Amino acid sequence: MAGEITQFIDVGKGESSRKIAVKHTKRGVQGVLWLSGFKSDMLGSKAEVVAEWAEAQNITCTRMDYSGHGESGGEFTDGTISVWLEEVLAVFDRFCEEPTVVIGSSMGGWMALLLAKILKERQVSSNGVLNGMLLIAPAPDFTEELMWKHEFSDAVKQQIMETGSYEKPSDYDEPYIITKALIEDGRNNLLLGDPIATDCPLIILQGQKDDAVPWQHALRIIEACQEEDVILSLIKDGDHRLSRPQDLELMKQSLKQLCV
Repeated sequence: MAGEITQFIDVGKGESSRKIAVKHTKRGVQGVLWLSGFKSDMLGSKAEVVAEWAEAQNITCTRMDYSGHGESGGEFTDGTISVWLEEVLAVFDRFCEEPTVVIGSSMGGWMALLLAKILKERQVSSNGVLNGMLLIAPAPDFTEELMWKHEFSDAVKQQIMETGSYEKPSDYDEPYIITKALIEDGRNNLLLGDPIATDCPLIILQGQKDDAVPWQHALRIIEACQEEDVILSLIKDGDHRLSRPQDLELMKQSLKQLCV
């Protein structure tokens, strides 16, 4: 969005230190935090609409790029779920001082749920409070449940284990390089096998024509959630991106419902 300045914060220590790009505009007494998907960045169409909506509502807006994504430093192939989660937590602690609704798209949905888990487990509360969660085609556990168990052939699995990586074709951009480290680290961050507690209202938007994250995956999240304040909206003709005008309008309506 025009006028926004990108800030950079250091996350990690020593050789693992990387500069993470953040766009943060402070307004009002509520906030939203945008978390992008795998190989996506904070300048995508949905993220831009969120920023514009927040400005119109006088709500603080924070967006970030994971390392190896967008304007942030680091290599994409060095990234894992734990690495990117460390960055999400650093941004939340640094910038989200007010009651905040976290918006997670695809992999960002996994990040949002992991963030909620960490905040719940903390002995000392952070400045910010998780006030709601909007997940768009959320993909928790995707490295294991979607890729390893259902998408990858035995030959691909063998290649990953023996060579350390696999170039996964993409409909959107250049191939995604799936590393052995990403797969193995993902197993340390699985959520769907246990109860999920967000301690806040949750809305999920899921397209039923999503060819990346099957709509049944959203049902697994609902089944695992312990909260009663959970809404799942299935968009019958919606794809994975959910970036059509009607999808963006539903996203804004859902945000308005959470930011009350």
